[in-house]
Amino acid sequence: MTDLLRENDPDGEHPASYYRATAAPLPDCPPLDGDRCADVCIIGAGYTGLSAALELAGQGLDVVLLEANRVGWGASGRNGGQLGSGQRLGQRRLERMAGERIARQLWDLAEEAKQTARDHIAAHGIACDLKPGVLHADLHAHEVRDSHADAEHLRKVYGYDQITPLDRGGIAAALGTDIYAGGALDMGAGHLHPLNYALGLARAAMGGGVTVHEKTRVRSVSDSAPHRVVTDRGTVTAGHVLFACNGYHGGVDRHGAARVMPINNFIIATEPLGEARARALIRDDVAVADSKFVVNYYRLSADHRLLFGGGETYGYRFPADIAGLVRPNMLKVYPQLQDVRIDHAWGGTLGITTSRMPYFGATGHTRLAAGGFSGHGVAMATLAGRLMGRYVLGAREGFETFARLQPRGFPGGDRARHPLLVLAMSWYALRDRLGI
Repeated sequence: MTDLLRENDPDGEHPASYYRATAAPLPDCPPLDGDRCADVCIIGAGYTGLSAALELAGQGLDVVLLEANRVGWGASGRNGGQLGSGQRLGQRRLERMAGERIARQLWDLAEEAKQTARDHIAAHGIACDLKPGVLHADLHAHEVRDSHADAEHLRKVYGYDQITPLDRGGIAAALGTDIYAGGALDMGAGHLHPLNYALGLARAAMGGGVTVHEKTRVRSVSDSAPHRVVTDRGTVTAGHVLFACNGYHGGVDRHGAARVMPINNFIIATEPLGEARARALIRDDVAVADSKFVVNYYRLSADHRLLFGGGETYGYRFPADIAGLVRPNMLKVYPQLQDVRIDHAWGGTLGITTSRMPYFGATGHTRLAAGGFSGHGVAMATLAGRLMGRYVLGAREGFETFARLQPRGFPGGDRARHPLLVLAMSWYALRDRLGI
């Protein structure tokens, strides 16, 4: 079986990326050494695990957080940095799928997710270049009609008035490209430096009494409480165990691994463009995500680079030439960048589900898991950690709202599910290329 924790990146270090190059370094947290007890053991030091740790330590619990590599090593330190509104699925679709009452709860939880991230950033003074605005860019006229209808639905039914519909001329003026038919600008969403956000959460958690052990890989977790968490470097015995592994559940949480499929995505960072040239690409310094199935997503960095993501692959190995994979997608949007140097290129593994709704699961009320944020994780993973923490403390409503919508496992079992996913997603990627 492929070991995603070791397959593509240096053992125990953050991978080379623009984010690592511009991060505010966090001192190494020592590996676990021996055996200890705790109220709660959390596995995974990304947004979910760190947010859960903050929630629990704030109520006086003894929390141990175990990370196989470094804090923010996974998708939390490599992603596109978009703090999006709503769920991965649109509200009208959620209303059809789950009913209006549950859809309303999911909207309110999504609004809480954005606010939770903003609250953490403000309360702990996290310097992560938080800025407002995410623009959804549509390639086809029928998608524009849907986006505008969604915006009007959110305004009328949910009272959300932060979205401005854009026609072809409006989006061309905003983005400096003529490939889009229209879109919608959500100023209630935002974007940030994802690794600095994760490292800031870690500083806050440790300042609140959380014990963090990096380079400590979990090998097994006992089923019944008190749970015995066995690592390469010792054990932790805890009344509750929280799996915050997203695309890296592996063998330690078989139930979650069956429902969260890891896939890879890639980002490049140009050389600094200067403020004038950068703003000619994205006038209002917002983040962008387009309507392709294999989404292009991009934004400007604080030092006026274009950070451009896209080009999923469905094998577990990263391609040898990541820049060569992603750069053609960038040039389709911005052919005027043909002369621009690519300074950074990196890959990451995210978790998706069959429904594109996140996976929340509880076993015996003491083993909790959340993941599968399907590219919508900056806000939702932060919320997931808070909801897991609240569940441990006895407030289960938000967690159980998601758990009742638990996505089905991927078909095919351990052997066949990945090939089946490759077939399905390759078909949708082909539709993108054909413009269907």
